[in-house]
Amino acid sequence: MSATYVVRDSLTMLRRNLRHLSRYPSLALMLVAIPVVFLLLFVYVFGGTLGAGLPVDGGGTRADYLAYLVPGIWVMTVSSVANGTAVAVAIDRTGGMFDRFRTMDIARTSVLAGHVLGAVVRTLLALSVMVGFALLLGFRPDAGPADWLAAAGLVLLLAFSFTWLTVAMGLAAGSVETASNTPLVLMVLPIVSSGFVPTDQMPAGLRQFAEHQPFTPVIETLRALVAGTPAGADGWLAVGWCVVIGLGGYLWARRQFAVVPVR
Repeated sequence: MSATYVVRDSLTMLRRNLRHLSRYPSLALMLVAIPVVFLLLFVYVFGGTLGAGLPVDGGGTRADYLAYLVPGIWVMTVSSVANGTAVAVAIDRTGGMFDRFRTMDIARTSVLAGHVLGAVVRTLLALSVMVGFALLLGFRPDAGPADWLAAAGLVLLLAFSFTWLTVAMGLAAGSVETASNTPLVLMVLPIVSSGFVPTDQMPAGLRQFAEHQPFTPVIETLRALVAGTPAGADGWLAVGWCVVIGLGGYLWARRQFAVVPVR
């Protein structure tokens, strides 16, 4: 099958997923609500204390902590959308939609690609709201146009990577309930990273884990980009982690889709 048909079928599946989003606006609201609640909670409840512990001369302020926190909240937004994608895939699998797609003359890859592209669109919408909300709270980044483009590219790469992983999780899950629980690790890992507090304030064992897990270099790279400073080695680590996870998720998802039983 030619690439033209694959692209056409993938766009058709993307429209299907976006129509589902328009029919269930409460789902879109929840995708934004969870990160917003975290942002408000940590800035206005814990921000004064946590900001004072930042490595800033004389101690940081609540505004300093807001600038520190925002990249971590962006990553949590990506994880939240990816988590919902696993559930959508599991619903299609257990509800017999994959069986119907198998009988159609469409590209097999487009069925999964539609879910991934839909998740990326939802991620962009949620992040647009988050950026605007952070600006209303006083977030004032020093990034230039090139820095913003690089940050957007990294976020898109992260969204593609972790969405392919959660698509595979949704296919591997035996039920919708399992699919909703398995990807929760992607919501926990940003918390156990440099997203909320500097890793050097953590106990030794936890610090080693936080510094060497995938989310920390991604968050540190985004933090450097929005501050208009060089990302250094964190940038390469962030891209490397995204490529490895995305490729692994894609291969796993393709393998799982090939063995999905037909009822």
